[in-house]
Parts: sequence; C-alpha cells; structure tokens
Amino acid sequence: MNPYVLLGGAIVSELVGTTALKLSDGFSNPIPSLGVVIGYGVAFYLVSLTLEELPIGVVYGTWAALGIVGVAAIGVVVFDEPLDLAGALGILLIIAGVYCVNILSKVSAH
Repeated sequence: MNPYVLLGGAIVSELVGTTALKLSDGFSNPIPSLGVVIGYGVAFYLVSLTLEELPIGVVYGTWAALGIVGVAAIGVVVFDEPLDLAGALGILLIIAGVYCVNILSKVSAH
C-alpha cells in the first residue's frame, strides 16, 4: 500500500484520538476515553507501517505537523476556539514546511 495513504490514515486516527481526549474529561467519560486508546493505537500502528518505506524525519515531521494543523482546525470548528492572525500565519508556515519536506526535498520518496 502507498505509504502516504498509510500516513494519511495515521494522521486521521491521531485526530480522532486527540478529539476524543478533549471529550474524555480527564478520562472520566468512558466512551471518548476508549476513542483515545483506539485512535492513538491505530495511529501508531499505521506510522510504524509507514516507517518501513519512508525516512523517519519525513514521516514524523509530516505526521506531527499535519496533526497540529488538523487539531487546530478541529479546535476552531468543533470547540469554538479562537484563531488569531499569528496562529493562522503559523499554520500556513507549518503547511509550507510539510510541502517543502515532501515535495521539494530529495530526502522524501517521490
């Protein structure tokens, strides 16, 4: 399977786990708490498969960066958290970094 598809699945799974973490109320709510364990478990499994084909720096950098962007978006849309101009600029810089590492850099598998 395409390692970038696996990485995408890992990112989505992490977003599910992190959203569930917010909803778990300190692990006092059992259903979201289970979502945390499952979301992160699937995310780490998919990252481990991705690492079989792509360099660790590319995988972890992309996973972490797009996780940050996704969680910020979920915070704004789902939890009505504010995002100011500096935050939006930072997110754009993160996205630019992911583009550079995955598309422009020679360390990535194109």
